[in-house]
Amino acid sequence: MDEYNRFVDWEKMDVTVQSQDPKELSCTEFQELKQLARQGYWAKNHSLRAKVYHKLINDIPCRTVTPDANVYRDIVVKIIGKRSSSSLPLPEFVDNSLVPTYCLNAEGIGAVRKIILCVANQFPDISFCPALPSVTALLLHYSRDEAECFEKVCRILACNDPSKRLIDQTFLAFESSCMTFGDLVNKYCQAAHKLMVAVSEDVLEVYSDWQRWLFGELPMVYIARVFDVFLVEGYKVLYRVALALLKFFHKVRAGQPKESDNVQQDIRSFVRDIAKSVTPERLLEKAFAIRLFSRKEIQLLQMANEKALQQKGITVKQKSVTSPKRQNVHLAVHAENFKSEIVSVKEMRDIWSWIPERFALCQPLLLFLTLCSCYRFYSHSEGHEPTLLLIKTTAKEVCGAFLSTDWSERRRGGNKLSFFGTGECFVFRLQPEVERYEWVIIKHPELAMSVSEPENHASGSSSTLSSSSIPADPSDRLSPFLSARHFNLPSKTASMFMAGSSECIIIGGGDGQALYPYADLKPGRTSHCDTFNNQPLCSESFQISVLEVWGFRDTMNG
Repeated sequence: MDEYNRFVDWEKMDVTVQSQDPKELSCTEFQELKQLARQGYWAKNHSLRAKVYHKLINDIPCRTVTPDANVYRDIVVKIIGKRSSSSLPLPEFVDNSLVPTYCLNAEGIGAVRKIILCVANQFPDISFCPALPSVTALLLHYSRDEAECFEKVCRILACNDPSKRLIDQTFLAFESSCMTFGDLVNKYCQAAHKLMVAVSEDVLEVYSDWQRWLFGELPMVYIARVFDVFLVEGYKVLYRVALALLKFFHKVRAGQPKESDNVQQDIRSFVRDIAKSVTPERLLEKAFAIRLFSRKEIQLLQMANEKALQQKGITVKQKSVTSPKRQNVHLAVHAENFKSEIVSVKEMRDIWSWIPERFALCQPLLLFLTLCSCYRFYSHSEGHEPTLLLIKTTAKEVCGAFLSTDWSERRRGGNKLSFFGTGECFVFRLQPEVERYEWVIIKHPELAMSVSEPENHASGSSSTLSSSSIPADPSDRLSPFLSARHFNLPSKTASMFMAGSSECIIIGGGDGQALYPYADLKPGRTSHCDTFNNQPLCSESFQISVLEVWGFRDTMNG
């Protein structure tokens, strides 16, 4: 251990980390490395972890010219000079981030600042990287000297494999990751999300802390375990652990009085003191129990959020404001301007908290009221993407759907009734009680294997959805989550959620992988609703009293 203890204050370290188990790592296969990292194989041997980090980071594909240890030795004196390392100012791109000490000694704490300044000198293209102080402090634990730590940090930053995302280095990447995390919370932590919406003025401001929870608040033993797996599996691990932290926070604090009026501070405090309630092993176990989207799907969601931010001109952090965050639902849905014959302001705000983050930057815009014919419905709805459908039945039931795709897509099937949509579509019920229906595969993936395609209630042979339109192999579906045409993906990646003809409008149903309650809307006639897994939207047969279609007005671009 002698060669790796130069910067460590061992009196502050957990004694279990000082184990001298004579372990070696000989495997090179990804799956085996993945299992060992998750199991904490090298977690209790400081020297072995240092050697594993060295190997994993050396294997990262990097730019041809990547600064190494020799570069650091050449530039450190010139950049630092005779200034005291403990008082060195950090570059602006770390955004006043916490600089964790992670049980480093005085020399180590000063070395972190020196290394970051030298990194800034060699990477002038970095504009926003709040995770850098934490990553540097952690890697210093497992480096023989400052130059070696510098080289490790540089290799992580210089990774040029487009499929291997590591650390955000621009505000656009960081902000879109916060929106992506918000979308994942909305999908996988609904109880926690509901609490965040209820108690915070700006829910995305809370979610924008997600990297700080990991790279700042988590104690040394925890972030080291996370980093073990991160170096093997990549960025997706960070989302998993942050979701697990939020789940534990909600569980521990449920029913307890708030510590403050600031849930953002409460979460930070919980993560900082997580050892009181959750072990590192339990945290990782929870994280990997979440059936998260595939890496490809998350990349597409990140791309969609980046595109939305670029279209709104949000690419750099503005110094005049804290951050161009998501619209507070109380601001997006103005009480004085909002008028609906179906839902109240509060109900619309609840719906707004369910929609994807990039659309929640907008305000609702009424496009159409009352369904008298499918033609009028399409004429008012086409050209708008996404849209929100609200229905009130003559029995006072209220339900609706978030529809991610333009209704003009229905024409692609010609005279044949063809389904389209994306996995961001969902249906919901507000009366007699509130319920949002997710894809069944998310909560009960085993059901998708045994379910046949949904019955089609539209009449005529043109309304039959053939089984050949459903890909047999789920792996063929690059992403059911986002719009296929936005990313030049094959049409089979689209979800079969919505369909329309001159006779009827169909919402919900399923595509063999994801199933929802199902509604067949017919203007002026009795409409029908099917259930799946005993989950109805409304009565099996119903008459539409009022129907509204809402669009999304971009307030930032007028």
